[in-house]
Amino acid sequence: MNWGNKIHLTVFGESHGPAIGAVLEGLPAGEAIDMEKVMAQMARRAPGHDITATPRYESDEPKILSGFLNGKTTGAPLCAVIRNSNTHSEDYKDICHIPRPGHSDYPAMVRYHGFNDIRGGGSFSGRLTAPAVFAGAVCRQILRRRGIDVGAHVLSIHGVSDTPFDPVNVSAELLEDLSSRYFPTIDHAAENTMRAEIAAANKMGDSIGGVVECAAVGIPAGSGGGPLSDGIESVLSSLLFAIPACKGVEFGAGFHAAELFGSEDNDTYFYDGKTVKTRTNNAGGILGGISTGMPIVFRTAFKPTPSIAREQESIDLNTKQTVKFRVHGRHDPCIVPRAVPVVESVAAIALLDMLS
Repeated sequence: MNWGNKIHLTVFGESHGPAIGAVLEGLPAGEAIDMEKVMAQMARRAPGHDITATPRYESDEPKILSGFLNGKTTGAPLCAVIRNSNTHSEDYKDICHIPRPGHSDYPAMVRYHGFNDIRGGGSFSGRLTAPAVFAGAVCRQILRRRGIDVGAHVLSIHGVSDTPFDPVNVSAELLEDLSSRYFPTIDHAAENTMRAEIAAANKMGDSIGGVVECAAVGIPAGSGGGPLSDGIESVLSSLLFAIPACKGVEFGAGFHAAELFGSEDNDTYFYDGKTVKTRTNNAGGILGGISTGMPIVFRTAFKPTPSIAREQESIDLNTKQTVKFRVHGRHDPCIVPRAVPVVESVAAIALLDMLS
């Protein structure tokens, strides 16, 4: 549960354990961190604060144990712990031998010989994104002082779409506005329609998924790693796919590029009097794993929440018989709104790692 090269992140804990947390190593000393801004990002991800989310309420207030003094980083590893205060472990006592469809229960049981903690998903739970958001909230403040802004919005939920980013002209002001909201959409009317879709799925005891679109601006041309595993797409994807329920990532035109002619997909260059730019941005701001200087734009697809109230079919691992059961407990009918700050946060961590 660790990641990184120059900026090294370790996430620890389990959903129903006493606490979860993060250790962030490699941060420069003397970086001022505004904890109110950190808590604002934590609140966007935290459960129990919106009708579209699980009713499990957690304050998600990180207690910093090291690496932070008098409002600034010390250069030592930054360690924070977040207490779990509202667990209902009894909700999982009847399914310890019935793997839930869509969850890691069965493959984790095989890998860890039955010793894995399935309560709330254990270490595979989306609860572990809370410390990632803490780490990302710190990294994004450091990036912002370097003129780099990251922000995202809910692009679609169950077929209801928001206005996509203009990939050539993404403003820092727009990204900052989106990063201040729980359910960020560019078209405010789209939020209402999406909320209605979530409510309808929840009423049926079901769930739905969607897509988060993220952008980063201010990254100088030539930034990034090599053309293979150290390229911007590779580094970002390695953290994005670590977000539970993430099932797809695409940059720029993404899969749509497969339908274009080369003459349509190529981003032609021009000089705007100050710098080199491209007239389109099908590359998503990245060529050869390196920044072109244009906005970095990518989309992340999230599957529907696997824990649903509707009756499902599985097997009893003890009797080897097919059984029907319902997942009890408190679950999100749609995780996409809460996934937005997670996407922003892991993007900030990855970018700071590449630019350090």
